[in-house]
Amino acid sequence: MEPFDVLRALLIVGAAYLIGGIPFGVIVAKVSGGPDPRSMGSGRTGGANTMRAIGPRLALLSGLLDMLKGTVAVLLARALGAGVEVEVLAGLAVIIGHSRSPFLGFGGGRGVAPAFGGLLAFQPLIAIAVLPVFIGVILITRYSSLGSLVGSAMAGILMAIATAMIPLDPWMYLYAVGGTGLVWLFHKDNIERLLGGQERKIGTPRPEAGPGPGS
Repeated sequence: MEPFDVLRALLIVGAAYLIGGIPFGVIVAKVSGGPDPRSMGSGRTGGANTMRAIGPRLALLSGLLDMLKGTVAVLLARALGAGVEVEVLAGLAVIIGHSRSPFLGFGGGRGVAPAFGGLLAFQPLIAIAVLPVFIGVILITRYSSLGSLVGSAMAGILMAIATAMIPLDPWMYLYAVGGTGLVWLFHKDNIERLLGGQERKIGTPRPEAGPGPGS
């Protein structure tokens, strides 16, 4: 890589991280006059906790905006002709930014929505195939975290298979493994509670303030 290309790549990945850090859950809650999602439930700003704070309709809007962060980050890198490796790094950076937002003291969500948005930019058919699985697991089990874990694992597996069979650029393996790995990493406490039978289901009453179990 030429020095200019390295600098451009660093700027794009840095911008993707900052895009990921935009806390739409907090912004939508504030604009709508609702409570800050960080003040209740898990203290997170992702879809499940935002729904508890401001209801399903506004949470859906927040989730769509979070999803678009992943899509925009990848398409920005693509529009600038940075190469697939930078697109992948940008896609991973936006997930990290969403979960470790510099605007929220390095708190945030768990990375599911922006990871899905990045997948839409890379392989829309896989994203479409995964979506009903994600929703189905949540509807059947009422565990939003389990739907996220199963959906992200399926997305990673399908992405890896597609990369091998089509074939796609080998850098897609990094997004398949890295994207899934980040989502699972940011669900570490959920995984521990699921294994211990302590994870709360959607609709279960929960504390109104302070971080606690949940998504």
